[in-house]
Amino acid sequence: MSRLTRTFLAGFLVVLPIALTIVLVAWVGNIIINYVGPNSVVGKMLIAIGFGLSASTWLAYLIGVLVVAFCIWLLGVMVESRLEHSVHNIIGTVMQRIPLIGYIYDMAKRLTAIIERKDSGEFKGMRPVWCFFGGDGGAAVLALLPSPEAIMLQGEPYNVVLVPSAPVPVGGALVYVPTKWIKPADIGIEGLMSIYVAMGVTPRQPGILQAAIKPPIVPSGPTVPEPGAGPTPTKQP
Repeated sequence: MSRLTRTFLAGFLVVLPIALTIVLVAWVGNIIINYVGPNSVVGKMLIAIGFGLSASTWLAYLIGVLVVAFCIWLLGVMVESRLEHSVHNIIGTVMQRIPLIGYIYDMAKRLTAIIERKDSGEFKGMRPVWCFFGGDGGAAVLALLPSPEAIMLQGEPYNVVLVPSAPVPVGGALVYVPTKWIKPADIGIEGLMSIYVAMGVTPRQPGILQAAIKPPIVPSGPTVPEPGAGPTPTKQP
């Protein structure tokens, strides 16, 4: 490798993490703008809230964001003032009366409970697990077990697990895995999220032992036979 190439690669390796960070932030920002930006459905609602105070679209949008943020803050004050159960009960009762929306709200509430570390009631069984596809010694996948209850498929117990997507672990895939392939993962929900957000490039988490993977040594040139070793005999036809 020439000196010019080595110098270029050295600079490229410095710029690469910065470029990847910019791309990732831009990608996440684009997703946020598409869902809550001024041209989205939520953004148009925020603009409608702020239009009474400003004729500018962007200023009305910012005013709408501030109004909604203030309302959320007031709701947080109510929750912290020992009205948490009353507020949750009122909101839950209203949402669960709406067909289909109630089911979606219940699922979102379960996911929120995981982040809040609520270990009581129906949220107790939601925890990170290892799924060893093919059994012990097979490919290990870090997943989330929504419920410890198993179902019977072809006479075998199966559990449904959620395999998050990286680097944004808010989505993923639901997979029914044989119960015997599932083992608890002692890393916590924060450890699971950090691993997926970092796409595996993360400090060691509890329950995960580090092991160095050494690449095979490939000779860079032709090998020299040992002294006294003759040529390899060939079979004559």
